[in-house]
Amino acid sequence: MSMLTPPGMGGKYRVTGTAYPRMSRKRSRRRIVLAVLGSVLALALVGYGALQLIDVFRGDGPKRNTAAGAKDCPTKSPGAAAKQGAPAAASTASAPAEPAVVLPQPGTITVNVYNATPRAGLAKAVGDELAKRGFVVGSVGNAPADFDKKVPGTGILLGSPTTDKAVFAVLGTQLPGTTQQTDARETADVDLILGDAFKELSTKEDADKALALLANPVPAPAKNC
Repeated sequence: MSMLTPPGMGGKYRVTGTAYPRMSRKRSRRRIVLAVLGSVLALALVGYGALQLIDVFRGDGPKRNTAAGAKDCPTKSPGAAAKQGAPAAASTASAPAEPAVVLPQPGTITVNVYNATPRAGLAKAVGDELAKRGFVVGSVGNAPADFDKKVPGTGILLGSPTTDKAVFAVLGTQLPGTTQQTDARETADVDLILGDAFKELSTKEDADKALALLANPVPAPAKNC
């Protein structure tokens, strides 16, 4: 009996040689499952990468733009653009550009100038300057008791409920910062009541620029494609 044979075991259980036989362990099911899942995941990643490479080499532009969230801008054929551009160019060349917004002319606006401040002669000075700029000046004098010494701002434009807003806008170019109010009058004239914060009228150059901007407002910026 070999010294490697355990005591009490002999016969067919007898171990011969100089070393014990190696006993193999059973593989854990958990390791097998994890190995299978890892293999599947690796194959999926390889397949996805291959598809991306195929799209790149095929130049699949629209799909890439959609994935990036980009929006395609509509394009027009050269023929359609030429058809639309030709009449516009012809009309521009044949007729002068007209203002986008038609404003009432100063000569159609009657304005009454009233002084609600302690400054003597203010209403007359402002009325004379407005007359030089083409406005029709009506009454000039001290403000009514409801407004006298009670206008802390630059001034008030007072008209009827039916007064065109454009009339207020045109007068507002002469002295920015005025507020607009209405009363029960039925006439088309507008009162300009000068307040404590009034210093002077806008320069004629600045007023003309403001009028031009009112007549031709700056369009909203076009969408970038």
